[in-house]
Amino acid sequence: MRAVWYEESGDAGVLQVGEMPDPEPGPGEVRVRVIASGINPSDWKMRARAMRFPRIIPNQDGSGVIDGVGAGVPTSRIGERVWLYESNFGIAYGSAAEYTVQPANHAVPLPDNASFADGACLGVPAMTAHRSVFADGPVTDKTVLVTGGAGAVANYAIQMAKIGRARVFSTVSSDEKATIARDAGADETVNYRTEDVTARINELTGDRGVDRIVEVQFPANFEVSRKSIADNGAMAVYGFGDGATETPGVPFRFRRSNINVRFVMVYTMPEEAKRAAIEHINQWITNGTLTHLHGPHFPLEGAAEATRAVESHAIGTVMLDVGT
Repeated sequence: MRAVWYEESGDAGVLQVGEMPDPEPGPGEVRVRVIASGINPSDWKMRARAMRFPRIIPNQDGSGVIDGVGAGVPTSRIGERVWLYESNFGIAYGSAAEYTVQPANHAVPLPDNASFADGACLGVPAMTAHRSVFADGPVTDKTVLVTGGAGAVANYAIQMAKIGRARVFSTVSSDEKATIARDAGADETVNYRTEDVTARINELTGDRGVDRIVEVQFPANFEVSRKSIADNGAMAVYGFGDGATETPGVPFRFRRSNINVRFVMVYTMPEEAKRAAIEHINQWITNGTLTHLHGPHFPLEGAAEATRAVESHAIGTVMLDVGT
């Protein structure tokens, strides 16, 4: 099979493309003929760290067709269209290859009305968004602030908060990104480059603040967050910004009280949270209420260029077109 791999940590220059033996599924596993492989920031950040295996095929997300099963997996799954999650978490070989072998439960049936490109968008972004929006309970009649509304996670978070019947605000940095956020369902957008975000959010809420914040840049946005959240509010932090590893320094203080700050990492979400996310995501796709923010497409041989696009904050999910 054709595959992308790396044998040393580093930048996109360590990626290689070539031939590898086709993998075979073991007990409890399926083999997926990959059609599309989605790339996330965590994929290149993992590649920059110490090697976990001698050779790694990257990318957590993807989609394709099951063409083989191991012992204990019903043969009826052969031919099933699926989307993948956690393909490269604790596993050496992810979705950037013509075939990947995965635990059967990591290959989720792809609704008939979703394309393979749609399926490659789902794993990390949609599951992170679901946890970030709903981990602290329903959002019905609540106000939700989603920062960076043109991002892949944020785009899903806006949609999910609206599905949950919340009033949604989103911060953006340009008119183009404001349009993307509004198309996802944001009731109001605030341009953080040209507006006073704190003043605008408190104006929109009658100085009450927002009930929930879905946060992509915790340190950079903390000054706004601490002044914009309501009493008994909750923040779900899924990002710290490029290279940021530290939380804001003391005093870690909010304008209002009884605030819950939750740090969200999709890979270590409770299994029940993953199951709930998968169930809702497929339900919303099937009934047509969840759409997808596609980014640039690259061939398998363009893997280095594709990951550089992710590092440069390309809008939408960047993906490799692996098969047909």
